[in-house]
Amino acid sequence: MRNVIGLVLLGVLVLAVGGCVCVVWADRGGPRWVRAVAAVTLAAGERVRRSSRNRRRRVNGNSGDGQPC
Repeated sequence: MRNVIGLVLLGVLVLAVGGCVCVVWADRGGPRWVRAVAAVTLAAGERVRRSSRNRRRRVNGNSGDGQPC
């Protein structure tokens, strides 16, 4: 079971590093598929960032609309 978890984590790490490489390459004018992967990577990063902010708001007892939970 630990081997499977390790492989999944390794796969996630490879995808993250590959996405970062594509973001840098796209910034320097890479091919169309690199720009597409970079856009997906940046959108996923933004989604994770928003999720983190929303989670912190819920933990602090503020729903973000000015009303207490």
